[in-house]
Amino acid sequence: MAAENDSSGNTVLGNGIGWIGTGRMGSALVTRLLGAGQQVSVYNRTRVKAEELAPLGAKVVDSAADLADCRIVFITVDAPASLVAVATALLGGGSGPRTVVDCSTVDAPAARTLRELAAKTDTAVLAAPVSGNAGAVAGGTASFCVSGPLDAYQQVLPLLEILGRSVSYVGEGDAARVVKLCHNMLLGVVAQTLAEVSTLAQRYGVTRTALMQFLNGSVLGSDFSRYKTPALLNLDFSPTFTTELLRKDFDLGLAAARVVEAPMPVAGAAYQRIQEAVTSGYRDADFAALLELQARAAGIELRPEGNAAS
Repeated sequence: MAAENDSSGNTVLGNGIGWIGTGRMGSALVTRLLGAGQQVSVYNRTRVKAEELAPLGAKVVDSAADLADCRIVFITVDAPASLVAVATALLGGGSGPRTVVDCSTVDAPAARTLRELAAKTDTAVLAAPVSGNAGAVAGGTASFCVSGPLDAYQQVLPLLEILGRSVSYVGEGDAARVVKLCHNMLLGVVAQTLAEVSTLAQRYGVTRTALMQFLNGSVLGSDFSRYKTPALLNLDFSPTFTTELLRKDFDLGLAAARVVEAPMPVAGAAYQRIQEAVTSGYRDADFAALLELQARAAGIELRPEGNAAS
């Protein structure tokens, strides 16, 4: 990939970066590239979301097909059907970009369709799902796992390093999709476990503040537990990642496990609770709302504690 330096000495990878999908996550990622001096053309089905990036320097195009002559095109969409639709538009005209970087979390058939379309235009495909929400992306703390041709990965790596603090190459083909599903299933299991132990402690008169202060200072404390502590204490379930999206990833992960007959007893149990949350009024709430569902099952009425235990 040809590269050049701008007047400030920043490395700019040509004029050929395209981006499909500028929702909450896509917009945050594009903003990081633009902030690093990259030149990005963007497309979104709802055009107004793409136009919000124009004042930052993005070029808005009318269709995914308009990005076919880019060197690299990133894709961030939220559903398998959306991925197939934009991939068909991008690659169905007989030519395509040098590399497509799919940052979506979709099922195996959709990922396979993308690769089949890309093969017809000699386009390399990298799967590069993101770990972290839009806030983490904006703060530079998101992580990427990437799979696909190693040479394509090495070419795209400078851009990925702008987008996140950690980039891990996990192998060929679609391996990154499986790694991301493993990650998100663990996320759901941990969230459900935190809900359970918080409810148990509260049954014995221990505040969530005290419990989380202890846990966060112990060997079990993590970036995740500390990040979710304010939501658990204040009962603020404004969505960073909804229970519905978490259910989608569990659906995909458990389906992948069935293909290779890998038992998932703990994840399977967590899935039932996540499903219950979706159908009990928490579909669009942050998945930390599992706490409220668990407390309700235990006959506890939660109240915000208004503190942060870090």
